[in-house]
Amino acid sequence: MSDLLTALGHAVVYAVLAGVLLVVAYYVLDLVTPGHLGSHLRGVDERGEESVHAASRSAGVVTGAWLISNAAVLFTAIWTNGETDLGWALAWTLAFGALGIVLNAVMFFVIEAITPGDLRRIVTSAGPVRPLAYVAAAVALSTGAIVCASIA
Repeated sequence: MSDLLTALGHAVVYAVLAGVLLVVAYYVLDLVTPGHLGSHLRGVDERGEESVHAASRSAGVVTGAWLISNAAVLFTAIWTNGETDLGWALAWTLAFGALGIVLNAVMFFVIEAITPGDLRRIVTSAGPVRPLAYVAAAVALSTGAIVCASIA
């Protein structure tokens, strides 16, 4: 029974740390894109009213990939280090989680630099998913996979 309670306690600590890091990842993406990311996702027009026509499906695709990428890194860090001392496992999770966020931001700017157009503006433009958003999403997922591989 004691082992179960300890494992449940560890799960809560991991979930809180991972949740905080995913919130940080979201806000970093919000910082690297123009405007307020939540407004692009909800579809808020110039008057502040919600409209499906003002929503950016590209922002949804990129945000989803960004969060999945960072969640995969957190999962891998926890899974790989879960049997070690909780303090060390949390340190690994925090370190690699932060690294995943930073590398995703760096790669977002790299993709913007090597592709035509303004990626940040394209990703947040209202309307259907733009092809460049798929590229940005794939890069985010790839970056997460590479960080996961470096942990394992």
